[in-house]
Amino acid sequence: MTKTIDARLSELGIVLPDAQAPAANYVPFVKSGDLVFISGQVSRNADGFITGQLGRDVDVAAGREAARSCGLALIAQLRAACGGDLERLRQVVKLTGFVNATPEFTEHPQVINGVSDLMVEVFGDRGRHARAAVGSASLPLGVAVEVEGVFRIA
Repeated sequence: MTKTIDARLSELGIVLPDAQAPAANYVPFVKSGDLVFISGQVSRNADGFITGQLGRDVDVAAGREAARSCGLALIAQLRAACGGDLERLRQVVKLTGFVNATPEFTEHPQVINGVSDLMVEVFGDRGRHARAAVGSASLPLGVAVEVEGVFRIA
């Protein structure tokens, strides 16, 4: 029998954060047909926002963890969009990751692997996705990483 996504999260020791309310004039997600477009989720943990700039004061390993935290927030928003039922997920379609980085920093893909690896770890083949990893001179609230996503649901 196939494990449920909730069982997989529990097996991995993952507790999802609460789906955060928007910080400005936008909605956390929009459903269009069988697609869910989730607004950018910024890096944060139990202590607050994960801030800093890659190539200056944040290393790749810490950046990867920041990206993973964005992925946890994306899954929390997806759960909300699915009325609490993550089994409705059919495919993680596309992730776009933004990395707060110095002009010389070039390891954006390694940072965004933090969220990509999480999606495959949690959802298996349904977690494989198209992706972009983009450098940015700054991000809201000085966060290290922000990731938005498109998901296909039943």
